[in-house]
Amino acid sequence: MEIISGKWKVVILWALSENHKRFGELKRAIPDVSEKVLIQHLRELEADGIVHRESYDVTPLRVEYSLTSHGVALNEALKPLGAWGRKHLPIEV
Repeated sequence: MEIISGKWKVVILWALSENHKRFGELKRAIPDVSEKVLIQHLRELEADGIVHRESYDVTPLRVEYSLTSHGVALNEALKPLGAWGRKHLPIEV
């Protein structure tokens, strides 16, 4: 539970579920998160072995984030929780 603690970590996992993303793409996918918090959560998820950070030696620096095999497995484990939420929680318009 500590690995996915924090308001945005599960949302980050969901955003990375389909393919790798650059930081700007993640920021656009999760517009309500601040850059500081997004960077902090990405570092924590990387340290926990859930997210992989790939740096490319080009100018300007290019960094992409993707899920590790542990991250993919964690997303799979969270799917039933998401299904429950869609079924039981009210939808905000």
